[in-house]
Amino acid sequence: MTTSIQRVGVVGGGQMGAGIAEVCARAGLDTVVCEADAPAARRARERIADSLQHAVQRGKLGRSEAESAQWRLAFTTRLTDLADRQLVVEAVVEDPVVKAEVFTALDKIVEDSEAVLATNTSSVPVMRLGRATNRADRVLGLHFFNPVPVMPLVEIVTSLHTSAQTAATAEEFARLTLGKTVIRSKDRAGFVVNALLIPYVLAAVRMAESGFASAADVDAGMELGCAHPMGPLKLADLIGLDTVASIAESLYEEFKEPLYAPPPLLHRMVEAGLLGRKTGRGFHTYDRG
Repeated sequence: MTTSIQRVGVVGGGQMGAGIAEVCARAGLDTVVCEADAPAARRARERIADSLQHAVQRGKLGRSEAESAQWRLAFTTRLTDLADRQLVVEAVVEDPVVKAEVFTALDKIVEDSEAVLATNTSSVPVMRLGRATNRADRVLGLHFFNPVPVMPLVEIVTSLHTSAQTAATAEEFARLTLGKTVIRSKDRAGFVVNALLIPYVLAAVRMAESGFASAADVDAGMELGCAHPMGPLKLADLIGLDTVASIAESLYEEFKEPLYAPPPLLHRMVEAGLLGRKTGRGFHTYDRG
């Protein structure tokens, strides 16, 4: 029998963490977001409030529903405030050391031995994070997609230690509570979606890097010639070029296939702080306002 989750914690209130927290609150769950400091927690609160307001303006959410969701949200800077959670989703920076430290801390803090500890990582092995705890059987990947309130998919990623009970609880949560479509993946770099997507994006980067075609023409070709809703370089900008590079490095480290190797241009853009939409400039330029 699976456990019905009512109390959720989210570690990290950035773009992904805020989105995860929002869909949990909208689903009627008691949700606590933990951030590194008070300014970050305030930004997370504002990020979610803005997203809820936009949903109301687009007619996707009633005003009373948005207000109720906000009442279900709490923000903290102390991991210890997640002690009573039944599910905690880690959504911090894509750094295996930082993520492992979060899991080690959560293992000591979360009181319920049946609680699920999940990571939203795109590339860090779930096994590595599970082994940072004394409950690897309760650790899995719960990989959402950006923007979380809009994208219908969640990848559930199980390591060799993840129990069937943990996977069933996570699937029930994602599918029945949040209304997402679930696919299962083994614990391999990139999982299902990014293992297919990132080589495609990297091929577009190499095409622009070589001067074969401009970024605008690469994107127009895939949008108008293949009916993709967004070209690969616009998509890279949306994901964040630092995140794309990180996933590519993990894929290359695991499989050693040249198609996974990040092109030099991608590394240079990351070093220059040209990360895409979140910085206002990547392969395209954006109005940050």
